[in-house]
Amino acid sequence: MTASNAPSDVSPTPDQLERIAAAATGKREQREQIDMGHYGIRIAVDGTWYHQGAPFTRQALVKLFATVLHRDEDGGYSLRTPVERGKITVDDAPFTIVEAWYDDAGSAEMTSPRLMLRTNLDHILTAGPDHAIRVVTDPETGEPRPYIDTGNELDALILRPVFYDLVDKAESVKRNGETVFGLWSDGVFHELGTL
Repeated sequence: MTASNAPSDVSPTPDQLERIAAAATGKREQREQIDMGHYGIRIAVDGTWYHQGAPFTRQALVKLFATVLHRDEDGGYSLRTPVERGKITVDDAPFTIVEAWYDDAGSAEMTSPRLMLRTNLDHILTAGPDHAIRVVTDPETGEPRPYIDTGNELDALILRPVFYDLVDKAESVKRNGETVFGLWSDGVFHELGTL
């Protein structure tokens, strides 16, 4: 006859103690991620996702992968789950901005209008303190490359037609002896360029 609560002469291993503690606190057990190398996935400049040269045909799959997209410490990109991680190639920015508009239905407490932007994956952002617009000028061509921070160190390239619409709505402001033009949104002035 054996008792289920009989004392054991064998102490649990550190690994077993860690799993017991994780179960008791409701925290997931920490596992080392498996490095899968490169997944063969590339995001083109226009925001199209490719796998081994063929474009993804299911937008829902792209949206799912985008939820596990991360910026690496070396500046590259990877898809990471609790179990595995793998590199992907991003030609410019992982997302694009395909539409922008001003939200006119704001509350009376708003200090400035809110510029809303929609990504190619239908994620809506409000330009402001958490989502700043910045414009990088190509040193060779002089062309502007506008981006917005979508969070988690991931940018969205503002596509040219959308950027031109934003420039049409811009206002000029004197700053440090020069005239800059940009847009107000959520209390922040987003500089688009200088005159």
